[in-house]
Amino acid sequence: MKKRVVASLLTVAMVTSVMTGCGSSTETAESTETAESTETTENTEATADTGANVESVENADEITAMDESQLNGTTITFWHAMGGVNGEALDYLVNKFNEENEYGITVVSEYQGSYDDAINKLKSAQLGNMGADLVQVYDIGTRFMIDSGWIVPMQDLVDADGFDLSVIEPNIAAYYTVGDTLYSMPFNSSTPILYYNKDMFEAAGVEAAPTSFEEIKEVGDKLQSTGVEEVISLSIYGWFFEQFTCKQGLEYVNNGNGRDSYATAVSFDENGAALNILTAWKDLYDNGYAPNVGRGGDAGLADFSAGKSAMTLGSTASLKQILQDVNGKFEVGTAYFPTVVEGSEGGVSIGGGSLWALDNGDDVQKAATWKFVKFLVSAESQAYWNAQTGYFPVTTEAHTEQVFLDNIEQYPQFQTAIDQLHDSAPQYAGALISVFPEARAIVETEIENMLNNGVSPEDTVATLADQINASITEYNELNY
Repeated sequence: MKKRVVASLLTVAMVTSVMTGCGSSTETAESTETAESTETTENTEATADTGANVESVENADEITAMDESQLNGTTITFWHAMGGVNGEALDYLVNKFNEENEYGITVVSEYQGSYDDAINKLKSAQLGNMGADLVQVYDIGTRFMIDSGWIVPMQDLVDADGFDLSVIEPNIAAYYTVGDTLYSMPFNSSTPILYYNKDMFEAAGVEAAPTSFEEIKEVGDKLQSTGVEEVISLSIYGWFFEQFTCKQGLEYVNNGNGRDSYATAVSFDENGAALNILTAWKDLYDNGYAPNVGRGGDAGLADFSAGKSAMTLGSTASLKQILQDVNGKFEVGTAYFPTVVEGSEGGVSIGGGSLWALDNGDDVQKAATWKFVKFLVSAESQAYWNAQTGYFPVTTEAHTEQVFLDNIEQYPQFQTAIDQLHDSAPQYAGALISVFPEARAIVETEIENMLNNGVSPEDTVATLADQINASITEYNELNY
């Protein structure tokens, strides 16, 4: 694979992007600031079959098969974006590894702030000396990280070690897999679900949670007749737009959703996905069922927790926060993320983040990093992580751990998220584009404009396509 140096506008314009599915027991989603930079980065050319820009590590066998005594005294640096309760849970796991691992490895864990802060710090690092050996990156940074040329594909370490990837939830691993290569290891994963006020539903005589926007309309009048102020507090959030596309079984961008090769344009304008979403959304808004509650993943949660709205959409990782805020004032129900088109047979994509091994040219560091990654995705670690944060256990064997079983018994609402994950399929893993943070900001701005200023869904779709396509084209011209 021929290498070339390009002047890379690695700007993916990190504007108002929000940490996907990152709510936890005391932490809300964090809006990120604009952080654009122009750098010179060595990237490899994309392959036609996968669009991947990373060569396999030739000495991966040596990395994982080296004498473990060589690891003694090795220190690796781990950059992450988990604050609050999530950060405390991660610190516990890091400390446990440091105290109990038999290899003499020490992990130095460094909180970088938001996901955007972490990836922007990577961009300013010196190639070959990235400052970290392992970094946590949000889902929408996947295409960018593959393109960067900075990483050791996780698949190389998996294959060389003979690690059994079947223990990783297939519908989670699918997002981070391009072709036959798993580029990063899933770690903190979530999907969006519907939260509803069971007390309000019972008072209105509504027996089941709606599964579509049409059903939300059908129960809307019943709920409002009992004095419900808002039928659904629907946040204007780019992640939801992506999920509504997945639920239709349609693609967001071309070239196999950016998985057969790098995307060159959006598909949602031609396949009807965006028009279906915006038409249904505006209909709920125009009929008074879904007022504009603001932008961002957590925008609608406050109204729901305060008993103002009967329903909201949110990350599965927000469950404990919602239950804490509701504090027994009403019974919280959970249901599958709704579709905008009745009868759609698509699925949901995961959000959250994954673990990326960086190529700093030191085989011992890479081997030590792999040992730590395996610890983080072990059944015991993932059961603890799930119980403390609300993120999915990415390892199927975690479901047999007593910690996991106890957590499900205490919070039965979380079973909805697991069932929804298993009822989806890998083909609904979602899109990969390097300008996803910018695309999300564009989507949120234009949906807000549609609701506030009466712009038609058709015109909004055209604007979305024009702006996102321009960003994709600019990135591709500089990098491929």
